[in-house]
Amino acid sequence: MSPPLIHVDNVRGALSVHRPQLVSGPEMPFASVAMILTGARSDPEVLFIERARREGDRWSGQMAFPGGRVEESDRDLRDTAERETSEEVGIDLGGAELLGRLDDQGGRRFGDSTASFIAAYVYYLAKAPALELSQEVEEALWVPAVTLTDPASRVQYELEDAVESFPGILVGRPDRHIVWGLTYRMVGTFLDVVGAPLVDRHDERFYDL
Repeated sequence: MSPPLIHVDNVRGALSVHRPQLVSGPEMPFASVAMILTGARSDPEVLFIERARREGDRWSGQMAFPGGRVEESDRDLRDTAERETSEEVGIDLGGAELLGRLDDQGGRRFGDSTASFIAAYVYYLAKAPALELSQEVEEALWVPAVTLTDPASRVQYELEDAVESFPGILVGRPDRHIVWGLTYRMVGTFLDVVGAPLVDRHDERFYDL
């Protein structure tokens, strides 16, 4: 059986009625990202970035959506996602269609037990723009959305020197391009909303990445 296709019209409709789980107050998101769909409405592609490798960076080398930390000059979390996307990959989302917002995702700050949260917005661009990668980005990949729904893309990600592995999605080279952790959870939320849930969505480790 072929994996289900993601249709932009269905995504728009699903997100229009989705009520995302948001956090507020002192624990409000400290970062925001953009999940960008582009191309054919019936079979779009999704942009993932491979973060540059830096010593001391918790997310060094990991696959992610473009985005970053909130700055005082940002009007709101959406502004953060759009500013960071422009800075990291050179995409101006001012003319893109905002399809909706996903649930805020919680994690832990590196070396700290304090919870932190990341907001995520979903956009659509009819044509894939040229990318201009900043020094924060090692590589950018336009990945067919059907890859996210294909069970054949499901893999286990192993941390160096770790005794356990975590669920992931292979979107490129097996030795480098595996979506796991917070970004995997964002993808899981997205697929839940559009009606194509991850088969291992309820793995206990899913919530502790």
